[in-house]
Amino acid sequence: MVQWGFLIALMLNLFRRRRRVLERLTVFGPYRGPTGYDRHVRAFVRELERQGVGVCLVELAGWSPARLPETMLDPRFAEPTGRGAAPVLLQFCMPHQLLPWRGGRTANFTMFEANRVPAAWIQQQRPVDLVIVPTESSRRAWVASGMPEDRLRLCPLGVDAAAFGGQREARETPLRRYATRFLNVAAYGPRKNLDGLLRVWKRATRSGDSAALLLKPGCYTAESQAEFGRLLQGLDRAAPVFVLDELLPDEAMPALYAAATHYISLSHGEGWDQPMMEAAASGLKLIAPRHSAYTAYLDDSIASLIPSVECPVAWSGDAATAALFENASWWEPDEEAAVEAVRAAIDGRDPHGAPARERVLSEFTWERATRRLLEILAELG
Repeated sequence: MVQWGFLIALMLNLFRRRRRVLERLTVFGPYRGPTGYDRHVRAFVRELERQGVGVCLVELAGWSPARLPETMLDPRFAEPTGRGAAPVLLQFCMPHQLLPWRGGRTANFTMFEANRVPAAWIQQQRPVDLVIVPTESSRRAWVASGMPEDRLRLCPLGVDAAAFGGQREARETPLRRYATRFLNVAAYGPRKNLDGLLRVWKRATRSGDSAALLLKPGCYTAESQAEFGRLLQGLDRAAPVFVLDELLPDEAMPALYAAATHYISLSHGEGWDQPMMEAAASGLKLIAPRHSAYTAYLDDSIASLIPSVECPVAWSGDAATAALFENASWWEPDEEAAVEAVRAAIDGRDPHGAPARERVLSEFTWERATRRLLEILAELG
C-alpha cells in the first residue's frame, strides 16, 4: 500500500530544502518612530510574519529623537525587544550602526541619497554577508565607493496596497476649500530642500489662486522648528501654506494623501521617498526631480519630472551628517522648471496623462518586496 502521507511529507520537505525557506529571522532596526526607515521596517515585519516567517525584533535606539506613543503603535511593535533571536540577522541601518553579530549570517538593508557613500562604510560593511539596497541609484553609489558588486543585491520597497489603493475619506484639513491641493511629507533637513520648495511656491502662486500647499515636516528638535518657522516668512503674496506638525500613526496616512490632489518634492536626493510612493498609490498627481530613487519608479508618462543637475553637496545642517556627505554630490532641481510645473498644475495643464497608481499598485507592493527580500535572504543558507 502506498503511504501517501509519507510521500507528501517527503516531497514537501525536499521542496522546502530546495527553496531554503526561512522560518525565523532576527530583525534589527528602528521601528518605533515616524521616519521612513521606521515605517518600512514595520511594513517588512508585518509582511514577513504574514508570509509565515517568525521575526525577533531588536530595536535600534537613537535613530531619531521622535518616537510614536504606544497608543499609535501596532501592539506588535510595542513589545520588549530581543526575545527568541534567530541565527539569520537582517539589519536596517547605516553601516556605522551595525549590530555586532556572531550568531550566524547577516544582511544589511540600507541606502544612500548621493552619488557615493562614505569610504568608511565600505570597511564597516565587511562583516556583513550581503548589502541590500532598494534602487539602482543606491547600488551605483556603493559601487562607486569600492563595494564589491557581488555582495550587493537590489530589493525595492513597497506600499500597502489595501491601505493606499482603495477609496479613503480625506482627513479634515484647511485644504478642502481649494481646487488644487499640494502635499509634501518630509523630515526637516537640508537634503529635503524645503527652502527650495517654498521659493518655488512663492514664485509660482498668487494669493488669489484656488490652491494651497500642506507641509508635514518632521521637525523633531527645537532648533529645526525654529529654522522651519523662518522659512515660512515672506509668503504673504503666495497661495496659502499650511503646516501639519503632529505625529500620525501608520493607519492615518491614507486619509492625509486623500486630502490632496498633487504630491510635490524638490529633494536633493533620495534613497527611496516612501511618501512619494504612497502618494502615487493614492492616485495623486506627482511632481518630482529627475534623479536618484525617483527614476526607479517614475517616468514622464506618469509624473512631472523636474530636470536636475549633479552638484557637490552643500550641507548646512549638523556636523555628523555633513561628514557622511563629504566629497559626494547630490542633485539640484531646476527651480524654473518647478515653477512651471506648479503653475501648470494650478491651471489644469498637467503634462502627464496616466496616474502612477496602477503601476505602483501592481509592481511595488509589500507582498512583492518581501518575496524578493526572502529570495535574497535564502542565499545566506
